[in-house]
Amino acid sequence: MSVTALRQSAAIAGLQDQGTPAGPHSQPSCRLRGIDVELPDAGDNKSGIRECGPGRFARPLPNAEVMHIRAGVCSFTPTGGEALQIRAADTLLFPAHTTGEWHVRETRFMWL
Repeated sequence: MSVTALRQSAAIAGLQDQGTPAGPHSQPSCRLRGIDVELPDAGDNKSGIRECGPGRFARPLPNAEVMHIRAGVCSFTPTGGEALQIRAADTLLFPAHTTGEWHVRETRFMWL
C-alpha cells in the first residue's frame, strides 16, 4: 500500500479548468479549477483539490463528504438552515443528501 501525500496543497500548481457549477446563482458564474486524485481501492469515492472563484451556486451532495478548506472565505447555507461561515483551516463533514447554497467571497477558495 502506498500513501498519497499532497504537500503544500494550498499552493499546488497544475489546476485544470473545470467550468462552472451546475446550479449558478450569480452572474457571472463562478469558475472552477481543480485536479482529481486517484484513491486506490476506494470504490466510487473520489478525491481531489478544487478551487472556486467568487459567486453563489447550489451544489447538492448526494453522498456524505468531508471537505478540508485550504484557503479562502465563504459561507454555506443548508436548505432551511442558517448560514455557516467558513474559512481556511476549517474541516466540514456533510451528511448524504445535503443541499444548500454556497457563497464564495475570495477568489482562491480551495478545498480537498
